Amino acid sequence: TNKRQEIPRPAKQFRTARAPKRRLDNQKRRFGNPRRRLCFSNSAFVTPMSVFVCRKTESEKNNGHFALPFAGKNLTLQRMLYIVPTPVGNMEDITLRALRILREADLVLAEDTRTTGNLLRHYDIQARLLSYHKFNEHQQVKALTERLLGGETMALVSDAGTPGISDPGFLLARQCAEAGVEVQCLPGPTAAIPALVASGLPCDRFVFEGFLPQKKGRQTRLTALRDEPRTVVFYESPHRIVRLLTQLQETFGGDRRVAVCREISKLHEETVRGTVDEVLAHFQANEPRGEFVVVVAGNPTTKSNS
Repeated sequence: TNKRQEIPRPAKQFRTARAPKRRLDNQKRRFGNPRRRLCFSNSAFVTPMSVFVCRKTESEKNNGHFALPFAGKNLTLQRMLYIVPTPVGNMEDITLRALRILREADLVLAEDTRTTGNLLRHYDIQARLLSYHKFNEHQQVKALTERLLGGETMALVSDAGTPGISDPGFLLARQCAEAGVEVQCLPGPTAAIPALVASGLPCDRFVFEGFLPQKKGRQTRLTALRDEPRTVVFYESPHRIVRLLTQLQETFGGDRRVAVCREISKLHEETVRGTVDEVLAHFQANEPRGEFVVVVAGNPTTKSNS
């Protein structure tokens, strides 16, 4: 017998397994090696293997041909600024979409790279981080917008909660909107809404004031809100919570209903409800700890008159 007939033929699956490699080689011969040339997007087209972004050079415009495509990682994100909320306490309070965007974005803008780094390590995400906070945002806005216009995708995060809500984010979002860069904000964690809903006070209409000025204008702002008929939401630090409650007692009256929430979504989460006098007495007797959300009932007199 012929020994050649006894040698088994290679299985078909081994030949088909090389097909992607052959297609990539053919692609390189047709378009050139994508690693030798990087192009930023003026246009894009889709192939079965990945998304390629390319542009026309001056010489290729005359010849009617495109430049070499960029065959880097799969570009599943469009060119835009993503505003990504992060947990205010519990690490589980983050969406699957937020994790995907943090993983795939070209650059993550972080209020504090150490805090954001802990979050990324918790979910085994490797990303490029750039510090973006209230002390450097005015200097960074223009350069970041130009990079977004150049084709990069960025994710903006704060230490906790939604960027732009008492955190940096507004300036960059406004600049991108004016420059024509699409801005998307993901739904997600924020301290104000859970505190408002859990307060037991009317939440169909409310006013969000955030942090009051520490010195100049603080009492003026409270006086302007004294007759506000809607529920009012404040943010406050543990060092100034007693001062705020004292000012509410003097300006709004000690019988105004209030709910003070602290350490939202954390182990020692607590909500203290009652009149301003009762809640003030509680925190004078117990040392305030954690970050606070103060929810104050609207003026019932204004409601009845209206």
